[in-house]
Amino acid sequence: MTVFLAFFSNIAFNFAVGLLVAKFLGPEQYGRFALAHATAIAVQTAFFDWIRLGATRFYSERIRLEDPTLRATLDFGFAIIAIGLVAGACLLLLSGVTFALSDSLILLALGVAIVNGLFDYYTALVRARFHDRLFARLVLVKNVLTFALMGGGAFWFGSAKMTLIGGIISLAGSVFTARAALVDSTSDPKLARASVAQSLMRYGLPIVAANLLYLTIPLANRSILAALYGFSETGQFSLAYDFGSKAVQAVGSALDIVLFQIAVASHEIRGPREARRQIGRNMTIVLAMVLPACTGLWLTLPSVQLLIVPEQFRGPFSTLLTLMMTGLFCTAIIQYAIAPIFQIEKKTWPLIAAALVACAVDPLLIYLLPHGEGASSLAIAQAGAMLASLLTLIGFATVARPKWPRARDIGAIILANAAMAAVVLPLREREPGVATLLLQVAAGAAIYALIVMSADIAGLRSLTMARVRLAFARTKTLS
Repeated sequence: MTVFLAFFSNIAFNFAVGLLVAKFLGPEQYGRFALAHATAIAVQTAFFDWIRLGATRFYSERIRLEDPTLRATLDFGFAIIAIGLVAGACLLLLSGVTFALSDSLILLALGVAIVNGLFDYYTALVRARFHDRLFARLVLVKNVLTFALMGGGAFWFGSAKMTLIGGIISLAGSVFTARAALVDSTSDPKLARASVAQSLMRYGLPIVAANLLYLTIPLANRSILAALYGFSETGQFSLAYDFGSKAVQAVGSALDIVLFQIAVASHEIRGPREARRQIGRNMTIVLAMVLPACTGLWLTLPSVQLLIVPEQFRGPFSTLLTLMMTGLFCTAIIQYAIAPIFQIEKKTWPLIAAALVACAVDPLLIYLLPHGEGASSLAIAQAGAMLASLLTLIGFATVARPKWPRARDIGAIILANAAMAAVVLPLREREPGVATLLLQVAAGAAIYALIVMSADIAGLRSLTMARVRLAFARTKTLS
């Protein structure tokens, strides 16, 4: 529960910081910031994510004590890649090649990629060892520094560059404050082994390649918008996408950070069959949370836009986010429900095939759809690409014969979601504001929870009641 709350608070802080940055930078500077940040995430994914994935899947307290070569290989690999990236970037800039971003923004994007990769790697190590308090400490320090430095940089300077510098300092500062607890004395570079790195890459690189391909779709679309309509339109598109993706990830990734580690532990302790059963339960839980989250976000969008979104972005924000919503739902189901099937089996190549389908469908739809004056056609193409990818991945997963969620549970989830929409949709016509938003959330959550708990989807009712009884027993004991 500590990890879940820490991770959820991290997403909430990212929401707040993202909106503050957008408000203080405005559409044009935010467009530059968003394109640089998206580039940083793509670089981080391409070069460092296999290290994070290796730590998440294979590292544990037992492995730390019995096989120090794993941690040594991960540490040494990260250091070598970081040095190589800096050297490569310097050579690239000296070559005179020009990009949509300025040289300074490219260098800052590289800095963000390295420090964010380091932060994600260390938090993956901490989670793998179930050190919940240290994980919460890392996240808390990072959030406080990010709010102060990134938000402050955007407010005082109104500059994408200063905002990125604030992000770099905040990430580096959070790691530095916990450095003593993060460093492993048994991690000697001399213990690093190329064979271990190759094994980790065989597992992680297909996932990395798939994630990178998925990232190239919104990154390419932002670049197209910058070239055709300027950075202001890029900023409008970016805020809608960033807000929507963070909203969905707030649910999906907070669940995944707990559920996937449970599946890994089940595989290690009880074997593949129990791990498959756990993955099936995980899929049910993810669907039960992500579907109403996406539906609820759309239902409450008028009030959300009025209360949260900076005034310069209103109007296009609502339109673009609505067009993107199907794609955001598909992305979450791919990442947090279907992909773990292949991860737990260590057969991850279908993830690349599904991502390639998305990369093929996106430009095809951009070409076929009628072009307006803004980003609407690109938003539709992006959603269509992710839908095609999800259907492809489900096809591959069917061949692997996983433990799918029960048809009864899926039916109950769809029924509960439809009932929630039927209750909340008329409230969408009310005057947007705090009262309307609270009424929508309360009514929607109540009807959805009632149906889900009544059907005991994935044992959620039993689990909830057990938690309540345990809390009651502890309270009674203390009293």
